[in-house]
Amino acid sequence: MPNNTLTDKQLWMEIVDDDFRAFNVFFKRYWKKLYMVAFKILKDKDVCEEIIEDVFIYLWNKRKDLVIESFPQYLSSATRYKVYNYLRSAKASPLVYDEDADEKIDAFCLNLGEEHIRQDELYQQLHSYLNLLPRRCKEIFIMSRLEQLSNEEIADRLLISKRTVENQVTVALKHLRLSLKDSALIFLLVDIISHR
Repeated sequence: MPNNTLTDKQLWMEIVDDDFRAFNVFFKRYWKKLYMVAFKILKDKDVCEEIIEDVFIYLWNKRKDLVIESFPQYLSSATRYKVYNYLRSAKASPLVYDEDADEKIDAFCLNLGEEHIRQDELYQQLHSYLNLLPRRCKEIFIMSRLEQLSNEEIADRLLISKRTVENQVTVALKHLRLSLKDSALIFLLVDIISHR
């Protein structure tokens, strides 16, 4: 029986084998974190719940096809881009509840390719701005926000103080905010890189 001591990859193998109980454990593990990612931006309980449900419906339906390296990163990115698509298409107006889940799933699947392309473009642009930073500042920022290491882990790995790590991340964030001109990119990239 699946339990909360299994790793994400162990749970995912059981999910791929159609174990819905494992999926429920996985859902409970990530629901609150993803809800907070969406709520931080939308501030709308119902819309956030629907977005998170759509993400998990998609995961279950595509479990045989998906290859996921980092579950926290994949799920957070999927949630942020679902939020972005909602803001772009609905212009932040409330979603109307639709009982036909199949239509929602189809729409989500159709947008997936576009979302991946957009995600790749955003990360390319992010890296182009990061390349303008001093080498150590860029290295610390990537470890913190993209590799999701804690400040303590980074400090230990680089043999520097935790305060130095915090300062370098702050410098990088300020640089990115000043560099970005497109408001949609500012919204997306700053959210991606400052979610910790």
